[in-house]
Amino acid sequence: MVRANSFLRNILVLILFIFISGISYAQSTFSAEQYREDLRFLQEQVHTNFPFLFKKTTVAEFDEEVESFYKAIPEMEPHEVLVGFTKLIAGFEYGHTIFAYWDGIIPFHQLPVLLYQFDDGIYLHGVHKDYPDVLGTKLLAIEDMPIEDAMKKIRPVISAENDQFVKAYGLHFLTFPEFLHAQGVINNLNGGVELTLEKDGKTFKKRIEAIPGQRLPTQYGMVKPGTDWLDARDTSETPLYLKHLDKIYFYEYLPEQKTLYVRHSQIQDDSIQPIPEFYKEVFSFIEQHEVDKFILDVRLNGGGNNYKNKPIVTGVIANKKINLSGKFFVIIGRRTFSACQNLVNELHTYTNAVFVGEPTSENINFYGDNHPVVLPNTKMKALISFAWWQDKPQWENKPALYPQVATGLTFEQYISNQDPALEAALNYSDSGFIADPMRYFTELFTSGKMNQILPEAKRMLKEPQYAFFQFEEEFNKAGYNLMQGQSYEEAIYVFKLNTTLFPESANAWDSLAEAYWKAGDIAKAKELYNKAITLDPKGDIGDHARAKLLEMDKD
Repeated sequence: MVRANSFLRNILVLILFIFISGISYAQSTFSAEQYREDLRFLQEQVHTNFPFLFKKTTVAEFDEEVESFYKAIPEMEPHEVLVGFTKLIAGFEYGHTIFAYWDGIIPFHQLPVLLYQFDDGIYLHGVHKDYPDVLGTKLLAIEDMPIEDAMKKIRPVISAENDQFVKAYGLHFLTFPEFLHAQGVINNLNGGVELTLEKDGKTFKKRIEAIPGQRLPTQYGMVKPGTDWLDARDTSETPLYLKHLDKIYFYEYLPEQKTLYVRHSQIQDDSIQPIPEFYKEVFSFIEQHEVDKFILDVRLNGGGNNYKNKPIVTGVIANKKINLSGKFFVIIGRRTFSACQNLVNELHTYTNAVFVGEPTSENINFYGDNHPVVLPNTKMKALISFAWWQDKPQWENKPALYPQVATGLTFEQYISNQDPALEAALNYSDSGFIADPMRYFTELFTSGKMNQILPEAKRMLKEPQYAFFQFEEEFNKAGYNLMQGQSYEEAIYVFKLNTTLFPESANAWDSLAEAYWKAGDIAKAKELYNKAITLDPKGDIGDHARAKLLEMDKD
């Protein structure tokens, strides 16, 4: 049996609202003691069979959460128990490790609206036909709680690896009244939720009635307009990334740009043509036609079977016509997850791809495939990851794969069928764009052009295409590499750059302080550690700086 991290098999079913349409579940009655027994069983299973998951949370933190939940259960309503289990498992912060709240054993409801977080806010981009007046509105508040605060309240129940996952797969929790109530967003469960909305500069309130949990008409997170559902987008035309959504993959030649475009939205074989045959055709087309650019669009791709990635990766590597800088582009985004994360990792490592769009929704290295842990009394289940997928060395692990060319999407761009990511790829030019800023800065440093680094870094920080490049983190890493080689003067120079670029960062000043300490300048180190404490008096950096000051005093 092939074991692959299949988000489609294990998780996408959940995230895309895979509920049985139209069925309402009769609620089973369980006692507080049965819930508590299930909780203890789950705690034991985690400790016994999944101790390796304690990476982003500790054993102590998990057990403390269990004890708090255990004590609270007798006073909880069933839906609050459901949310409690969901939140407990979400604490591991792995997208494949999630509580199966959608099973309906403890029923829940949802609002018949679809949310999408655009660059300029969260909008109702799809609605049921009963609510045409809220189509295309911006969500400002839920029951008078500002949406920013509501998101903070609901965030702990989302099994998210990063903020991109929340945007792609977590916003639907804002439409679940039971979850909103359990997390303190709304005060009462009374069949509906009042939303504060904005449209055409006008603000108004609208009560939306909840329906039993069911599969809503979406494909890859986007609304499927039909008889009963409305889409805010102008559907008289369709942008490439939303074309042929009934197909897993398709390609189209753009003659004016001499570009071959492929949208690939699952790592699974399409029933019409398996992946190897499809990409054999794609690469044959590239060889036989005038193709200057190849664009692979996986922004909607939530995964599948990563053993099927091979013909894509090897096909690109073998194609000398497109495996060149500025010739091959990969569009990634908030739904790029699981087996597709493996795909983009491999393309990043082994090809000359330029990545465009948004960061992915998964860590570069991650825990994938999951086992169901069925609770003995209620038969609810937790899906808990067991497979570690490491495509890159641990020092290259990051919260996401970040694009070299950053693009977003506003609500106006969506409804008018614009595609900034595709436009960026089509208009990309090597001239003036720096795909690897740290390599560029290193070359300036080693060639004696150090005076150019600061103005160049400031310029890039202002330009939107570098929005996702981690300048502070990368400069900090470079400084520590120099310090480990005992190049203290050079390390101080790099850390000073960081404090100039990010003067409000306690971590930047803490790192500079350490470099002065290692260089033997104790007085300067103390001064800078105190500055770090001033910037982060109650946080981890402030605590670290205080500990270092105590250590220096002992010496």
